[in-house]
Amino acid sequence: MKKMMLLVNPNAGKGGYKTVLGEILQVFCEADWEPTVFFTKASGEAPGLIQTHAADYELIVCIGGDGTLSEVTAGMMRLGGDRKPIGYIPLGTANDVARTLGLSPKPVEAARNILSGHPISLDVGQFGTEDFFTYVAAFGAFTEVSYATPQETKHALGYLAYPLEALRRLPKITDYHAVVEYDGNTIEDDFVFGAVTNSTSVAGLVRLDADTVNLDDGMFEVILVRKPLDLLDLSNIATSILSMDFSGPNVLFLKSSEIHFVFDEPVAWTRDGEDGGSHTDVLIRNCHYGVQI
Repeated sequence: MKKMMLLVNPNAGKGGYKTVLGEILQVFCEADWEPTVFFTKASGEAPGLIQTHAADYELIVCIGGDGTLSEVTAGMMRLGGDRKPIGYIPLGTANDVARTLGLSPKPVEAARNILSGHPISLDVGQFGTEDFFTYVAAFGAFTEVSYATPQETKHALGYLAYPLEALRRLPKITDYHAVVEYDGNTIEDDFVFGAVTNSTSVAGLVRLDADTVNLDDGMFEVILVRKPLDLLDLSNIATSILSMDFSGPNVLFLKSSEIHFVFDEPVAWTRDGEDGGSHTDVLIRNCHYGVQI
């Protein structure tokens, strides 16, 4: 039998794995896979589990949200050349990556699709020297919403928890002075938001046209939002972003394989919806064909 590492985040999706894990195991076992189940006990544990155990398995499957997939991807990237394909069974709140990849929101169906589907390559973002992300690294307005929204609120309200938390934080928007270098170009300005993405959806709040996003072209889509002059300006910015119109004077849309941010003061970042720390200097590189999903 073929060996599978099945990594489960028990906190994802209101603990919904309990109702589907047995059927998922049956699906895999009937297809001659021998799954070994690993439960994560805390955030940040998955990369170490991947680095320690992945070499013993032919396929790595994770059950959880985008943060779980992000950690599994980070562990895989740190392995270097011996990277195994990753199967993803989405069980989170926003599930941006699952939406972008067109994965089934039904866990058992997603498990069956892992067995019948074909791997696709996915570019991975390298954040600094040791950190990685699968679909977004961002700073500024609302980027803290994903990891600051209380877990019990996510469980109670699901996806609705994110926009509600964003509205609560609206009066606290601040701007950050930054020098941004990309592909031989330099921009210096005051920004309230910045996102380096490889996805068509970010926290369900920002969406990109699928025709503009290629997950394996070696390029990121970059959104930068300049400081609004007044509330009307802020409203226009929000309207344009929500309508996927990035042509306004305060919204910059770029494509780049490498982008460098330098701030006057430490700025908080998120990576795939999780706390990415505060930094004054951030270099982000696209790892072309980083993993296979």
